[in-house]
Amino acid sequence: MTDTTPPLPPAIEADLHEPRLIHENGPAARVARVVEPIVKSLGYRLVRVKITPQNGCTVQIMAERPDGSFTVEDCEATSKALSPLLDVEEPVQGAYHLEISSPGIDRPLVRVSDFARWTGFEAKVEMAMMLNGRKRFRGPLEGVEGETLRIGLPDAPEDLPKFALIPIREIGEARLVLTDEVIAESLYRTKLALRALEGEDADAASEQTEKPNRYRPGPRPQKPRPKPDPRNPKRSR
Repeated sequence: MTDTTPPLPPAIEADLHEPRLIHENGPAARVARVVEPIVKSLGYRLVRVKITPQNGCTVQIMAERPDGSFTVEDCEATSKALSPLLDVEEPVQGAYHLEISSPGIDRPLVRVSDFARWTGFEAKVEMAMMLNGRKRFRGPLEGVEGETLRIGLPDAPEDLPKFALIPIREIGEARLVLTDEVIAESLYRTKLALRALEGEDADAASEQTEKPNRYRPGPRPQKPRPKPDPRNPKRSR
């Protein structure tokens, strides 16, 4: 029986040390500064840090391999490396849940290579500040030149350009739109990446869902503050 499965696309291997151009703010930025060197030392790229009120407080750290893959085992290895560091550095005040996650299919786009490797697919872009009178863009990614993104504007009036040029560093948030096309492409790329990993079962990628891989090691309790010393009131402050 002839195999009619379309061939897998060529691997798109990105630079491990490529900097992110879109960053977090506030407490999430503090966490990112602490964890990014360790994530990189493990051979992964930090994608995003997000702090949410889920379960009281959840610190989500999203990472990936340079080829875009990230297995459950990668999540566990990252968690084991980061947990002791976060306990010492305490970039987040109070108790929280730590979650290590892959980017997922409707992934954030934070590097030049992210926009380049998903050229042709639809994305949503929200600017940090207004650009040409608008803050939000949605359309197909049409390429990257330097640090400038070209995105199609199918909703633009006939008398206006059908594309916009966006400085990536001025983007507040960008992510892929979850479409049938991006789901199919993501599954093929995951299968290709798994084939490249020694000992991995490439067919496992066929069972991937739209949800990212996640690992939650459990809640991180708040450290108790030292009790006041009545003999030395200055040390109790």
